Amino acid sequence: MGYVRDRPEPQAEFRREDISPFFRANGKLPTCEEWKVLAENDFRDYRLKVYGLVENPVELSLDDLRAMVNKTQITLHHCIQGWSGIAAWGGLPLAELVKLVRPKPGVTAVVFYSFGEGMEGGQFYDSLSMQNAVRPQTLLAYDMNFETLNHLHGASLRLRVENKLGFKMVKWIQGIEFVENVKTVYMGEGGYNEDHEYFGELANI
Repeated sequence: MGYVRDRPEPQAEFRREDISPFFRANGKLPTCEEWKVLAENDFRDYRLKVYGLVENPVELSLDDLRAMVNKTQITLHHCIQGWSGIAAWGGLPLAELVKLVRPKPGVTAVVFYSFGEGMEGGQFYDSLSMQNAVRPQTLLAYDMNFETLNHLHGASLRLRVENKLGFKMVKWIQGIEFVENVKTVYMGEGGYNEDHEYFGELANI
């Protein structure tokens, strides 16, 4: 049997008492001036830019995002480096954003751009298929462990995709683009790590 792209499992969620006492933070904080200025003002001026092949492009503040549907999930994070940890994530189900912007026919993927840089320089990004984007556990998280998401773990907004390895979960999200095909984005492999290293596109767990 061949591999199935964006398989729906796992869906396990945990109890509050299962939350890890320590949850590692991978990656370096963004160094761009735009993120630094936003962080100094507690992201009051942050606007999530959502654009591309959509009928209703939007720019949303954190207050706008919090006023929409909120979901909290307690899940197990798997890092490609071999560690794992359980945390509670609160935020907007990506499926709700999809409903708001209304992707045009032919859109197959969603691209998430970060304020942060990749290990070899240049903007970090990654993508999801539309099928995986609308899963109930795919979340734009602004809270972690029932508190506002901190800088090291991706403030002001990060992606949670619970059937993927951690490197797919873009932190410090600057913008989201709906595209017909990831081949048109940067080197065309679907993500920064896929562009620069031998990372498989699936990254399923």
